[in-house]
Amino acid sequence: MKIVLVILLFCLGSTIAVASQDEVESMLQQIEDEVEPRLIERFGQAMVTYPPERVQLIAFKQSRRLELWAYDGSRWQFVHDYPIFAASGKVGPKLREGDKQVPEGFYRITELNPNSHFHLSMKLNYPNSFDWLQATKEGRAQPGSNIFIHGSAWSAGCLAVGNRYVEELFYLVGKTGIENTGVLIAPYDLRAREISLDAEEPDWVHRLYTYLKIRLAAFPLSEKSVSCAQGCSAARYSQHGAN
Repeated sequence: MKIVLVILLFCLGSTIAVASQDEVESMLQQIEDEVEPRLIERFGQAMVTYPPERVQLIAFKQSRRLELWAYDGSRWQFVHDYPIFAASGKVGPKLREGDKQVPEGFYRITELNPNSHFHLSMKLNYPNSFDWLQATKEGRAQPGSNIFIHGSAWSAGCLAVGNRYVEELFYLVGKTGIENTGVLIAPYDLRAREISLDAEEPDWVHRLYTYLKIRLAAFPLSEKSVSCAQGCSAARYSQHGAN
């Protein structure tokens, strides 16, 4: 319990001061020599043009997997699977501050933080308009905030992908532009299974999952199998990536 509280405090403390663009650019330059060759190799293995026009990150909470997709001007192409080392909570949306749930929905990155207590982090626009609407209808005044994709292998309500991998994503988003990056967080892979809900879930959760399933249709599993057949490497799900 004490560890979780420390993580929450660090996560909140890392957002007190928004990093300047100069600080972000300085970090991008600092990690460029090490990170960009890895990205070029990943894109090359997937036979996807680098740098991309747009980037889509797709996170699945149940399988703890983060997919990277890139848009080439005509369609989305799969690039790589990243492991998620920590994502607290369970399947189901985030409802309130302190519930330790990772939110579910379609989000934008609003801020790159080079000064994070979790190495590097990218802040999501949770709660978005849909989250606020449902919270207002249900009288939830504090649906939560400060949700990040960040480094390290610890998390309370965020997605922790390890320091090595967050460097790749931070650099890629920084170069592509946060305005050209989307983040979809789903409970499980809705391309591979039907929607199933617990009896106590409110009606709007089914509407949310239906929306996410429709959005995921632009990122077909068949594209993943084609990309891997052309030589992409599977992500190595080891704690080594969190160092």
